[in-house]
Amino acid sequence: MYVLIILALFLIFIVSGSLKIVRPYEKGLVERLGRYHRTVESGLNFIVPFVERITKIDIRETVIDVPPQEVITNDNVIVTVDAVIYYEITDVYRVIYNVGDFSSAAVKLAQTNLRNVIGELELDQTLTSRERINTKLREVLDDATDKWGVKVTRVEIKKIDPPDDIMDAMSRQMKAERMKRAAILESEGYKQSEIKKAEGDKTAAILKAEGQAESVKRVADAEKYKLTEEAAGRANAIEKVFKAIHEGNPTQDLITIRYLDALKDISNGQASKIFLPYEISGVLGSVSAMFEATKTDLQNKNENKENKK
Repeated sequence: MYVLIILALFLIFIVSGSLKIVRPYEKGLVERLGRYHRTVESGLNFIVPFVERITKIDIRETVIDVPPQEVITNDNVIVTVDAVIYYEITDVYRVIYNVGDFSSAAVKLAQTNLRNVIGELELDQTLTSRERINTKLREVLDDATDKWGVKVTRVEIKKIDPPDDIMDAMSRQMKAERMKRAAILESEGYKQSEIKKAEGDKTAAILKAEGQAESVKRVADAEKYKLTEEAAGRANAIEKVFKAIHEGNPTQDLITIRYLDALKDISNGQASKIFLPYEISGVLGSVSAMFEATKTDLQNKNENKENKK
C-alpha cells in the first residue's frame, strides 16, 4: 500500500517536473545534459526530467539605468551625466551563451561610450545637442550588442549637470543676454515708433497741403464761375437793352437826353477834371436845335392864344 502511494507521488513529481509553461512574452532554452538542445515558444512544453533543463527568457523591451558619472568635455569642463538604455532581445540563444551578464555589460559599454561621445563636444554643444548624443550613443551600443542578440531601441540622456561655478556663470550670461535683448527690443520699438510718427506727420502735412490746394482750387473755380455768370448776365442784359433800343426806334432827341443824363452822372464823381467826349459838339448842336424847336413851339402856342382872344 505504501509502495503504491510512494510510486504515485513519484509519478506526480515526474509529471510536474516535465511539464513547463512558457508565458506569451517569454521564450525557453532547453538544455539536455548540459548542452543546448532546442528553443521552445510560449505555451505548455514537455521536457525530460533529470535530463533536460529549461531557461525562460523575457523578450519584452527592458530599460537599464546608467548611473551618473563625471565626464570631461572637449573644453575641459567636468559634467555629470546619466542615461537610460531601452533594449529588447532578438536572439535568446546568443543573449545566454554569448555574454555572461548582459545588463552589467550594457551599463559599462554605455558609460565608456558616453565619455567618448561627450569628450568630442564642448560644453555648449553638450547642453544643446542631446538628440545628437542620444542618436550616436544608440548607434554605437546597437552595433556593439548585435552579437549578443540584443537590439538597443533608444538611448535617452536624463540630465547633464555642469559644476556649480559654471552654472552661476551661465546664469549671469543668460541674464546679461536677456537684458541685452530687452534693450535692443526697446530701442527697436522706439525707432519704429519714431518712424511711424514721422510718417504720420508727413502724411498729415501732405493731406493738409492737398486739402488747402483743393480748397484754393474750389474757391478759384467758384470765383471764376461767379465772374463768368455775371459777365454772361451783363452781356445778356446789354444785348436785351440794345435790342429793345433798336426795336423802340428812338429819336435823336431821346438819345441826346440820355447822353446828357450820362454826362450828369460823370460830373457827380470825385475827380477834379472831367474829359468830355469828342462827340460833345454834335450833342450840343442837337441840344441847341431842341431848344430852338421848343422855343418855336412856345411862340406858336402864345400866338394861337392871342388870336383866340
